[in-house]
Amino acid sequence: MGTLTEDERFVSKDEVRKIVEEEIRKLLGYGKYEKIDILERLVRIEEEIKHLREDFNLLLHQVDKRFEQVDKRFEQIDKRFEQVDKRFEQVDKRFEDLQRYMDKRFSQMFTFMSLGFTVLAVLMSVYKFIK
Repeated sequence: MGTLTEDERFVSKDEVRKIVEEEIRKLLGYGKYEKIDILERLVRIEEEIKHLREDFNLLLHQVDKRFEQVDKRFEQIDKRFEQVDKRFEQVDKRFEDLQRYMDKRFSQMFTFMSLGFTVLAVLMSVYKFIK
């Protein structure tokens, strides 16, 4: 060994730590395998993200279809309500017609009964007068 200069004799703790870590990695082979493992993991993560994106798009498509079905169902319900409204209008018209018919019959009966009582009163008066 040669003589060391004063700068070479003093090595900081950080430099020693780096040198030791590099030597351990070289001995254990971490440098090569870590990079490969990380790249494999990155590829797997990218594939999983791609699959998740596809699943998410599929779910969005299914949700859109379901909303369209719900919209169609609401349109059917609206049509049904319109039909029910028309039916109620028909029933209301029928009741109004029935009410008019009953009013007409009542007026006829009232007229007939008034005429009958008048005739009866006249006949009774004539009978009392004749007797």
